[in-house]
Amino acid sequence: MPGPKTNERPGTRAVLRGYHMSASKARVVLDLIRNQDVNLAREILAHTNREAADVIGKVLASAVANAVNNDGQSADELYVAAAYADEGVTLKRFSPRARGRAGKIRKRSCHITIVVARLDEDRLAVIRAARSAQAAASRGRRVASSRRRADQQASVNRREAAAEAAAQAAAEAQAAEDLEATDVAPEGETTEVAPTDVATSEAETVAPESSDASDEATDTEETK
Repeated sequence: MPGPKTNERPGTRAVLRGYHMSASKARVVLDLIRNQDVNLAREILAHTNREAADVIGKVLASAVANAVNNDGQSADELYVAAAYADEGVTLKRFSPRARGRAGKIRKRSCHITIVVARLDEDRLAVIRAARSAQAAASRGRRVASSRRRADQQASVNRREAAAEAAAQAAAEAQAAEDLEATDVAPEGETTEVAPTDVATSEAETVAPESSDASDEATDTEETK
């Protein structure tokens, strides 16, 4: 017994009517997302370099929104149950040709329909297991990355502390050497006296003698 027709499949649908594109071009993209879960379908459409991918992405988003808001379903548990494009109205135009003839121009349109439904329990279990494994792997990568950054920062801090300690020790050693050189003069070194100091000391020595002579002369005159 044949299954249900495409337009009679259970689920939530969204329809775009009269879009100016041939149905054959839309079907190429619809074949990529049929029977895929919604998240994977979005990724496929995001990386498909065709004009129909943008339009079909909007129709898919509308179908998912209808399922969430109208039927109360979870967006992560949906898949594309049906996706098809029907022929729409074809506008006929003519182009002038040689010798008075006319060429046909067909401006085609299509009706795009996407039906989303809830995944069965087996596929949901597989998807949940894959998501949990991916989340665990991502968490492990984050933890490893944070530990690696912490180890690098600790090594940098250790190197900076060692450099500061070495610089401080060198400064203390230099200060100690300068203090020793200031307190203790080297052996065999004599202190030189400036010539001006010698002249000053001689003048101070002679000055008292002259003052004594003047005092004696004064005393002699008073005696006379």
